[in-house]
Amino acid sequence: MLRFAAKIFAMFLVLVAVHQPASAVEPHWPPSLTIGTASPGGTYHSYGEGLARILTRALSLPVTARATEGPGQNILLLETGEIQIGFVTLGVALQGWNGSAPWTGGKQLRTMRALFPMYDTPFQFMVREESGIRSVGELNGKRVGIGPQGGTSGAYIPEFFKVLKVDASLAHGDWADVANQVQAGTLDALAVAAGVPFPSFIDLEREGKVRYVSLTQQQILDLRLAMPELGASVVGAGTYPSLRNNYGTVGLYNFAVAHRDVPVDLVDAILEAVFANHDELVEVHSAAAETVPGNFTRNTFLPFHDGASRWYQNKGVLGVIRGD
Repeated sequence: MLRFAAKIFAMFLVLVAVHQPASAVEPHWPPSLTIGTASPGGTYHSYGEGLARILTRALSLPVTARATEGPGQNILLLETGEIQIGFVTLGVALQGWNGSAPWTGGKQLRTMRALFPMYDTPFQFMVREESGIRSVGELNGKRVGIGPQGGTSGAYIPEFFKVLKVDASLAHGDWADVANQVQAGTLDALAVAAGVPFPSFIDLEREGKVRYVSLTQQQILDLRLAMPELGASVVGAGTYPSLRNNYGTVGLYNFAVAHRDVPVDLVDAILEAVFANHDELVEVHSAAAETVPGNFTRNTFLPFHDGASRWYQNKGVLGVIRGD
């Protein structure tokens, strides 16, 4: 009887060994990873929760998505080591790298290293149809929700309105909260920088009729002259139920970044997991359709993490890119 039990136990151990994930945690890896995203109701938050599920499974490592105010706070959290991965728009990352924005406290924040491209972030302006507002210029004197203070919208929309000479009253808050205020009529509009479709816009579409007010060609030119990091961007017709024509605007590209001290082989494994599970990430949010290796060229200034450099080199995606 004892011999039989011993055999059964031995067979159990063999089965356990066979079914262990191939990417078992390495001793020098951290015990867990935290991804800095943004507030609920936004694209970063949805994308981050999906990415966390993929990485938890692929790396055999607990990975959690942390709600934050967005790119600015993510960069600060990377600096303190409170998160290991964060999402940034390259415009906010440039401010952090150079220490050129008030939120940096004048300090050059340079612990971040680029991992992989995410998607374009177009700037979008939305109002309820009953408001009668038909242009960005008509937001003068209106109440506009611009999301968390540490987000891309929070950093850029005040500068946009200065360039465009629009004197609006700006309201900060989680995207879900400011969207509710638009629905309730306590805010007149939302000014958003986010991947499309933006979840809170979809929610508002379900509640009533809305309108997407666009920038004029002259306004786009003025903004790009004032902020050269901005690029031309388009939200395609049909992205939202009420959007019947292409919506021309400006945008910034998003990247996932990591603390420079994250182990090289862990970063290599992260990129392998992200691109191997691309279809699943697109199911989480369609903006992830742009999360492909070839878009690494959209980063023009951040150093790539050595682990990312190794992955791109091994896959033959590029010749030479910047590492540390």
